[in-house]
Amino acid sequence: MSGFAGAIFDVDGVLVDSPHERAWRDGLQELMEGPWSDIAPQTTYAPEKFTPQVYQSVMSGKPRMSGARAALEYFEVPDVDGHVDEYADRKQTMIIELIEAGEFHAFPDALRFIMAVKDMGIRVAAASSSKNAKLFLRQIRLDTFAEENGLSYDFLKPGLSLLDFFDADLSGRDFAQGKPHPEIFLASAAELGEEPADCFVIEDAVSGVQAAKAGGMAALGLARADDEDALAAADADLVVTSLDDVDLDGLREGTLRRRSG
Repeated sequence: MSGFAGAIFDVDGVLVDSPHERAWRDGLQELMEGPWSDIAPQTTYAPEKFTPQVYQSVMSGKPRMSGARAALEYFEVPDVDGHVDEYADRKQTMIIELIEAGEFHAFPDALRFIMAVKDMGIRVAAASSSKNAKLFLRQIRLDTFAEENGLSYDFLKPGLSLLDFFDADLSGRDFAQGKPHPEIFLASAAELGEEPADCFVIEDAVSGVQAAKAGGMAALGLARADDEDALAAADADLVVTSLDDVDLDGLREGTLRRRSG
């Protein structure tokens, strides 16, 4: 392989600092202090125990119902089946409110990276299990970001959103298997018209890195939550804390490596 032909991006935590973690955390706290106050003493839950590390290791990268179930099981909530729908619904209500209030932002390093990747002729896809991903992507203006940061690319057009920028967008689709199964990434490669081995995946969650590797793709682990060791242990080919640290020349050679210096 002379170089990568496709780049597949997770959305939450990679491209966007979304309020998903906040919605999951605050939603559970509201339930425990309100409608579920009678069962709260039977659980291992406490507000301070819902940490960013818990979110990343237990819930990140999973569809809403799977994430809700995983959290309730983690905190040993009794009768998970009887409570999971209420928790998932509470989280969804909160996330929509936060999105509409503009309580999110795109990561500048991610926008610089994805535009540089596209300029190299690598096709790009969005692959998030979140059904809210399009709401974020539609509101992020690449033309405005580029102008504010002195960037110039031929593909930049007035009004270009991050959603419109992708060659394929599989965000929010229903798949039979969630991460760490590679189904969403294999479908992304197919829609890009590229072989899995010619693609690399950018992920911030262990389950996402595992899914990329299971699909025969290179995995770029993005450690924004002090979880470099966990992503490395999941067999990521490279782990960085900023996408500015990725060597672009390596992508032309089909290799994930860190920039020197």
